[in-house]
Amino acid sequence: MDTLLPIAAAAGARLKARGETIAVAESSAGGLISAALLAVPGASAYFLGGAVAYTLPSRLELLGMAREQIIRSSEQSAIFLARAARARLGATWGLAETGAAGPTGPAGRAFIAVSGPVEIAVSIETGLPDRVDNMRAFSREALALLDRALQA
Repeated sequence: MDTLLPIAAAAGARLKARGETIAVAESSAGGLISAALLAVPGASAYFLGGAVAYTLPSRLELLGMAREQIIRSSEQSAIFLARAARARLGATWGLAETGAAGPTGPAGRAFIAVSGPVEIAVSIETGLPDRVDNMRAFSREALALLDRALQA
């Protein structure tokens, strides 16, 4: 968490100063993105909620996504997740991550998106075989993307 907290604090301060809110949908990060945002004192001013939408049923039920929006992990799927989180909770911003932390699939590949006044999606490849290391890397990149979007 030590590497995530400074980025989360910066993003949280920007959200709070602007009176804006965030909703999170994460998959392979397993809740680390939300945990980092919530670790910042005063997070209740901007954090509306999040979902670890790891499976098809969770995306359908928790996020209210349509089946046709649930596609293989890609930048587009991350955008759909971010939009769904944002819409479901009525947030200014939606932040989403989907990928494969390992050991199966293309370990270390993730797709991250921010949806709000600015919409951005990126893909990353960590080159790391370790599941926990990838979860941390995905979370760090997601928080950094949020902070960049807030500065745009």
